[in-house]
Amino acid sequence: MNMRTQWPVLPLVAGLASGLLTGCGSETGDSGGTGSSVVMGMSDDVLATDPASGYDPGSWLLFNNVFQSLLSFPKGATEPQPELAKQCGFTDTRAMVYKCELKDGLQFSNGDALTSADVKFSFDRMLKIDDPAGPAIMFPMLDKVETPDAKTAVFRLKVPDATFPSKIASGAGSIVDHRQYDADGLRTDHQAVGSGPYKLDSFDKDQADFSVNANYQGTAKVKNSGVTLKFFHGDRTALKQALLDGGVDIAYRGLTASDIAQLDQQDDQGVDVIEGSSAEVQHLVFNMKDPVAGKLGVRKAMAYLIDRDALIKDVYQGTATALYSIIPAGVAGHNTAFFDTYGARPSREKAAAALRADGITGKVKLTLWSTPSRYGPATDEELKAIAGQLNASGLFDADVQSVAYDQYEKDIAAGKYGVYVKGWVPDYPDADNFTAPFFGKGNVLDNNYSNRTIVKSLIPGTAAQSDRAATDKDFGKLQDIVAAELPVLPVWQAKQYAVVRDGVYGLEYCLDASTVFRFWELSKS
Repeated sequence: MNMRTQWPVLPLVAGLASGLLTGCGSETGDSGGTGSSVVMGMSDDVLATDPASGYDPGSWLLFNNVFQSLLSFPKGATEPQPELAKQCGFTDTRAMVYKCELKDGLQFSNGDALTSADVKFSFDRMLKIDDPAGPAIMFPMLDKVETPDAKTAVFRLKVPDATFPSKIASGAGSIVDHRQYDADGLRTDHQAVGSGPYKLDSFDKDQADFSVNANYQGTAKVKNSGVTLKFFHGDRTALKQALLDGGVDIAYRGLTASDIAQLDQQDDQGVDVIEGSSAEVQHLVFNMKDPVAGKLGVRKAMAYLIDRDALIKDVYQGTATALYSIIPAGVAGHNTAFFDTYGARPSREKAAAALRADGITGKVKLTLWSTPSRYGPATDEELKAIAGQLNASGLFDADVQSVAYDQYEKDIAAGKYGVYVKGWVPDYPDADNFTAPFFGKGNVLDNNYSNRTIVKSLIPGTAAQSDRAATDKDFGKLQDIVAAELPVLPVWQAKQYAVVRDGVYGLEYCLDASTVFRFWELSKS
């Protein structure tokens, strides 16, 4: 996801021809919502309330609680299970026809019936609108959705894709009420009508209020009477103070590494630090057409000079781990291509040799472009530390420029930056989601990189493989190619944290590999 440590990835589909995903857990969640309401603060904004548009962590947090998908990820699991659907499965051996049968008596929060017509409408609408800030980019394989009856939806794919169940289980698969949404345009009233565990009661720039949806039918068991989400717009100091003062019960996404370390060491402040798994990653991205960063020697020199361990220690204070691959550690298909090629210890000698081999003899003048909070609260500090490492070698004259996110994205699309930072929070827990968006058709990095072997062979080949463990070799080849050609340079893999006040429970079920933050698991005594 435009910019979600570690988990085992299980085979996504078993018995493609005959096997169907069948329900597990409670058929109907306990939506009584008898517990106390919970207030959560975060520094991220929610950029959209319409699932045809939002493709950011804040928006998907809202989608995962207000809307339902046909499938969902149970807590602690990485294999999707039925949610709106009674059962789903591929009906062919090539993974090109996927069929779902809906449960009986489904309703949206407003009482409207939810049928296969809403499923088709939701996917057709998302693809038709094709919002540049939306998730349509995840579904280039989807040809059409058919509805032979009110309870059946059939997805016909253009190419085989064994990861399709995981994609529709994500926020991108949110089902909307066809009576409440325009087929041709996005909602602009900041309202939402879904069938998830919660209703969105109000939304403005500083706060969103959620109450329990009495019409919800699904696997979630709600343990509170509602959630209020407060937005701190990148103001990490205010978020920390609100937590300590009791203005929020939970601080999520936005506290600095030093804040987390400090709060974790002090037992007298009435708060606890909860650590969860995460596959969020961060890369330096190179514009392959830039007159400086487009030179392989420059990119190799940077790969030889950057000291990830120093960044983790000095900037992130141990709240992340060094990343030497495109696919993060813990995800099937991971290798250590960048470690094997460039090593972990900086080498000025190798960096200088790489520059000489490309005919570069003087200092390389370079700007590293950053954006202050989108990819973590320490991004600017990190980029300044990287510039310092490059300059200390005597081979670079590097500086850092930080730009507000809206302008940052426009400038990247216009090709104005040579080196810039990008983070990625995965949409679903599979190696495909760390490779196809970056190196396949419609490259979300906008860095003018394409490799024929990757685009024509490795990405479609791995997508078609139903036995996900059998893709490891090809994902290894892909990572080796990327390490050699260096369109990106992986820097770190995150750990996931939330800080809670005493008496608040359930966070361990909100910080797992599925990337789903489950409001319904939160409770307060």
